[in-house]
Amino acid sequence: MKKYNKKDVSREVIKTLHDKYGIDPLTASILARRGITQGNTLLYYLEDDLRFLHEPFMFNNMEDAVDRIKDAAEEGEKVLIFGDSDVDGISSTAILYGYLKNAGLDVQWRLPLDDDAYGLSIAAINDFAKDFGSLIITVDCGISNVKEIEYANSLGINVIVTDHHNPPEKLPEATVILDPKLSDSGYPFKDISGAAVAYKLVSALRFSCLELYNQEICLLDVRQIGSKYVIDCMKIRNFVKKAEFSQEIEPGTGSISDTKLPAFLKGQQIFVWKADSVKKQLAAIFGSGVEFNIMDLNPEISALMPALSGKSLSDIKNLSKIAHYTGKQITEIEAFYNLFVTFAEKKAAQAFPKNTVENQKDLQLVALAALADIMPMKDENRIFVREGLSSINNGKTRIGLAELFARMELAGKQLNSTDLSWKLIPVLNAAGRLGQPNLALQLLLSEDHAECSHLAEKILELNGQRKAFVSEAEMICARPAEESMQKYEQKLCLVVDKRINRGITGILASHMMQKFDAPAIAITFSEDEKTAIGSMRSCRGCIATSFLDGFGSIFINHGGHDCAAGFSMEAVKLNDFLAKAEQLSSSISLSTEDNAVEIDAELPAEYITPKLLQITNTFEPFGEENKELVFLSKSLRIQDAVIVGKSERQHLKIIFDCGKYKFPAMYWGNAERLNRDFKVGDRLNVLYNISRNSFNGAITPQMIIIDADVSE
Repeated sequence: MKKYNKKDVSREVIKTLHDKYGIDPLTASILARRGITQGNTLLYYLEDDLRFLHEPFMFNNMEDAVDRIKDAAEEGEKVLIFGDSDVDGISSTAILYGYLKNAGLDVQWRLPLDDDAYGLSIAAINDFAKDFGSLIITVDCGISNVKEIEYANSLGINVIVTDHHNPPEKLPEATVILDPKLSDSGYPFKDISGAAVAYKLVSALRFSCLELYNQEICLLDVRQIGSKYVIDCMKIRNFVKKAEFSQEIEPGTGSISDTKLPAFLKGQQIFVWKADSVKKQLAAIFGSGVEFNIMDLNPEISALMPALSGKSLSDIKNLSKIAHYTGKQITEIEAFYNLFVTFAEKKAAQAFPKNTVENQKDLQLVALAALADIMPMKDENRIFVREGLSSINNGKTRIGLAELFARMELAGKQLNSTDLSWKLIPVLNAAGRLGQPNLALQLLLSEDHAECSHLAEKILELNGQRKAFVSEAEMICARPAEESMQKYEQKLCLVVDKRINRGITGILASHMMQKFDAPAIAITFSEDEKTAIGSMRSCRGCIATSFLDGFGSIFINHGGHDCAAGFSMEAVKLNDFLAKAEQLSSSISLSTEDNAVEIDAELPAEYITPKLLQITNTFEPFGEENKELVFLSKSLRIQDAVIVGKSERQHLKIIFDCGKYKFPAMYWGNAERLNRDFKVGDRLNVLYNISRNSFNGAITPQMIIIDADVSE
């Protein structure tokens, strides 16, 4: 059986997780083994509420982006959304286009088609200028388009960049840039997808329709400590904390002018909790002659959330879920802030119920993008994917996605992140890889069943072509790939061949990276063979964008993420590129990792029950930086075993006798082991995942065996 490792965990840590958060011991031990023990991390495993998403206006430039778009709406300007051709790009485009179109803007979209290069192009800018356009918004691209945006500026066209790729040393001179990877973005989580950035912009635009938008608001609280009073104030704007002020005052020791309070409160709408009580306290501090223009939120909030009626801020702070995960005792003013934001969001949902429906549809696309672009399944990405999946599984699926699900025999199934990653996303990506991302975008945007049906069929046909192109490329590149590994001292795999379809260079590079456990590059050529186009996939600590930065001026453009990047160059510079690659590869330092399987828990037979599915649900969605749970069980008796499947590589279905429960297991591609390595009645040591098996609407748990051997 594969080598495995189980990390030791502290009983004290498990007890703390159980006592503080009510987590069962087995789940607590898995969390501890994965290093998930802090409240601000646990939150995203234990909670699904959208309230735990980061506020969009935490982007320092978000107000500027919103105001520029609102100006465009008021002036009747023409707006172009320019996206990318992959799932993240089309999802980003669909989210922003859908909102702006419904808001009444004169908006159009454009994606790179056929042999178009990645990113905003001069051709797109010229075409838009001829149409008298004045505002371009890039989604999932733009951060590297320095020359193109400079050209747009020269034509009087403003550009708002929304992107999530690693920024280059020189940034484009755009009107506004929203990119969480900018060091001064202000956004607290950098690893969101391009679609998530577009979603944040749309969320901010929806908020801008409320009276609260750009209002200077101050929350004020007064509390008595002995003979003194403490006045706490917090300025907020668009739900973001801007400044805080706290002062302890002894009544009768001075006037209000002796404090910083007048200056802090100037120009603010002042909200309090239980105005009568606050007024009495302020009169006790400053005398009855000092008037405060305050507004009481207690009646309105209590009407919306009756459970809070009659409670003080001191009571409320102890009820706060957010406070529960901070790891520290929050103040009353912080509890007031959390309450205010929750109240305002609930009120907005009541005022604009359509936004709630559209928001759920948008989250389906944000979920797809997070998984497609291999975003880490931590922080708010977990909520994005969970809520997107929930919306899909609750029958509120976008029409286009529903048509695809029906044709892929996924309709009616309780989908999870693995289903999206391995089944749906490759199909959607196929359209972009073969130069027709417009088909996938139209599928996401259309609300016409007949049109969606037609588009779904065409996309599935393209996916069949994509598979054929990948198979052909792997045959062509098999020997060159092995030879390149020798040439680059096992540090880099690099293949160049004009027969590689341009749309599958990323897939090919990914497959080579997985095969050789080293960074890989696949290069092909444009139809006129004047441009070389490549994709890089990286691993083991080699940062793809940093490696490509080393090629200097050889590229026309390049960019991407730490583990995935792309580039283009004039074909005549290919030899310069190859010489430089040989030079740079010698300096690649690859981390050496232990190939042992990390197991999350060792379970005796009596612990193998349907409850394991509940534990698995806690850790869903699985993906980057959150691998599927791996369990180890020893000496499980095989009660029954049958060979299933009609393909050449058949599978093995096993029933294990686990005492009270007879637990089903699938061992994919290992039918030949039955009656050769083990037989019915034998006992096995098993490494496995737990998955859902859907049949006739019923969902039951089953093992997916990773490896097994006979128990001695």
